[in-house]
Amino acid sequence: MISEFQDLSDKISRLAELTQSLRHENAQLRESNKLLSDENVAFMQRLSEAQRRVEALLAQLPAPEDDNETDEAEATE
Repeated sequence: MISEFQDLSDKISRLAELTQSLRHENAQLRESNKLLSDENVAFMQRLSEAQRRVEALLAQLPAPEDDNETDEAEATE
């Protein structure tokens, strides 16, 4: 009977160690997730700024000429 208690005690000790290990890993994963989320927000802000700048540059470009108008003008010459 004592050996059964010892086996149970060993299993409880291993369970406690595993629980502690998993809690530590969970904390690390939460920290990593937070850092990645912050990094993702920063990338989204950079992407948004780049998109805004590209749109501003596109707005400065002259409107394209219609190819039909160009062909007609060349044909009448």
